[in-house]
Amino acid sequence: MSERTSRRGFAARPGDPESWIKASDAPSQRGDPSAAITARLTIDVTPALRGRIKVAAFRRGITVADMLRDLLAREFPTDSGEPS
Repeated sequence: MSERTSRRGFAARPGDPESWIKASDAPSQRGDPSAAITARLTIDVTPALRGRIKVAAFRRGITVADMLRDLLAREFPTDSGEPS
């Protein structure tokens, strides 16, 4: 029988979490130059909260993603005090 190659699986944990977190991914494939380097963040919220978030974004005329990016940038500014 042939031996299996030792490859990292889809859900394998990185050897060095700090460098893995800080590593930049390839530029966005959506063609949006303002979001050239992004990272996906997944959170669990209740269906009621999700609904309130979607309604608030709709009333403001923006996407949920844009609204939450702005909110997170205000809450967690860069060291210089300016949102990035």
